[in-house]
Amino acid sequence: MHISSTGSQRRADAYPDLDHVYAQCSGPGGLRLAEYMADAMELREGAALVDIGANRGLQTCFLAKEYGVTALALDPWDDREDGRPMVDHIVDNARTWDVGGRVLALQAGVPDTRLATGSFDFAYSTTALEMIRAMEGEAGYLAALREIHRVLAPRGVFGLGEPMHLEVPLPDDLRPYVTRGEFSWAECFSDLTSTVAHVAAAGFEIVHAEYAPDATEWWDEFARHDPFAKADPDGDPTTLRVDAGRWTSFGIVIARKPST
Repeated sequence: MHISSTGSQRRADAYPDLDHVYAQCSGPGGLRLAEYMADAMELREGAALVDIGANRGLQTCFLAKEYGVTALALDPWDDREDGRPMVDHIVDNARTWDVGGRVLALQAGVPDTRLATGSFDFAYSTTALEMIRAMEGEAGYLAALREIHRVLAPRGVFGLGEPMHLEVPLPDDLRPYVTRGEFSWAECFSDLTSTVAHVAAAGFEIVHAEYAPDATEWWDEFARHDPFAKADPDGDPTTLRVDAGRWTSFGIVIARKPST
């Protein structure tokens, strides 16, 4: 497996407006995360990909344009900023990126996709499934993973990128920050070992798993460029400042559906 190094020229560097990128993506990493995941998954031109929880679809469009995949972007939600369905934003971005013929959008989520079994060569999901953990618990999270397994073709590859916490005790001084509000980080985030176990329990073979080397940098970018973080500096940016890299991270799991 080849994963591009942080020191080499990156495809994401061609899109330097991070305020725009983070306004169109959810969570840390933006297009740098999408590129890192695509390389880890070994995306190939002409493959069919489903993006689970695509938000406004900027990462989907990036993968279609830079890697030549045909993508179906799923998102069940309306946008918290303007109230429009996320799928409308996905279509707008696909037109802007000139990939309208290779990016489709569907207002649906896991596990209720109603897609045909074995439809896709690749499944991709970043900063999405942790919300299912908070809403529906570990059983709901596992059901979502099993649905992704179902819609993949045999030998299909699943790339999961998710906010996670390191495998250390939660610092006492950080606890008030990560337990506040609806869908708190403590409710949403798990650790890498537990996540790998769930992906394996859903029927996948684990190919690669790690805490992303650039996780701290991605979170720093998020705090500086995400519109909701900028609007509420006492929220996530303060949590990250208090954390100082002790607990919060970002995990990546690459898995494959067995051939039989």
